[in-house]
Amino acid sequence: MVEIAEGEGDQRLDRWFRRRFPQVSQGRIEKMCRKGEVRLDGGRVKPATRVAEGQSVRVPPLPDTSAPLPKRTTVSDVDAEMMQNAVIFKDDHIIALNKPPGLPSQGGSKQTRHVDGLAEALRFGLDEKPRLVHRLDKDTSGVLLMARTRAVANALTKAFRARETRKIYWAAVAGAPSPAMGTVQFGLIKAPGHGKGGEGEKMRAIHPREVDQTEGAKHATTDYAVLSSLAGRASWVALVPVTGRTHQLRAHMAALGHPIVGDGKYGGSGQENLGDGWGAQLGGEFSRKLHLHARSLSITHPVTGRKVTLVAQLPDHIQRTWTMLDWHVSDVPADPFEEDAF
Repeated sequence: MVEIAEGEGDQRLDRWFRRRFPQVSQGRIEKMCRKGEVRLDGGRVKPATRVAEGQSVRVPPLPDTSAPLPKRTTVSDVDAEMMQNAVIFKDDHIIALNKPPGLPSQGGSKQTRHVDGLAEALRFGLDEKPRLVHRLDKDTSGVLLMARTRAVANALTKAFRARETRKIYWAAVAGAPSPAMGTVQFGLIKAPGHGKGGEGEKMRAIHPREVDQTEGAKHATTDYAVLSSLAGRASWVALVPVTGRTHQLRAHMAALGHPIVGDGKYGGSGQENLGDGWGAQLGGEFSRKLHLHARSLSITHPVTGRKVTLVAQLPDHIQRTWTMLDWHVSDVPADPFEEDAF
């Protein structure tokens, strides 16, 4: 048994494991968790479970600790330039990126190129690479915050979990939500995918009153505001995830019958979805990529205590859609949910 020492709490089990036993790969950690070989305070545990100081981890026999440690990830010059160009804010404590669409935040079984790995290019003179403190879906662009030290990472993680941050997303959705401003409170439950690896897994929306009686379901809340609409066919909306569930914004907008443009997973691949509202494609010259962008993030700086608002410019495919629809960033308020915003 190995105890979580002072200063090692409030992080994912797999990250704690890799720091304690750097000779063990991420894949090996995930396999040991699936088989129940790794246990936390005697119970089965997932790699993403957060550990706390004083807890005990059962660790099975591991590869020889005298074996050579994995080499530091090498980032190509092209990827290093891409990552450094994505930086929109940097000080001694935090780094904020405008994450490109198509780049995962973190690795998985089939993801070898991701922000977490490429963060080696963002040391800027420090001994350690910056740490992720939250995530964006692979195809979602926009503000992604990283911490440059463990202490700052712990502080920011607590702020996100306590909902002390404010995130505003922009999206193009099919149709025109009515009313123009509202709150979605559908609960979400994970629906199994197909195939041995669960491919196609997605979130299913259920009525709020069914959440507490449905095993595995979680309450979820999203505020939305329509910023502009084009003849009822497509709308520019601002979205605030009050809770932070997997695929929450995508699942909620689809449940309203107004899926995010380009979201084939939740809105289908057609322009119409009879009986369920609009489909997720606009057709013609419009990009079929996901039109969801983390526009801004407001936080209290964990060291200076000052309010910091980070803003990310639209990626090329969304900007082209905005241009074709004659939507202008300068025409809308930074936070449409504030009183007298319009």
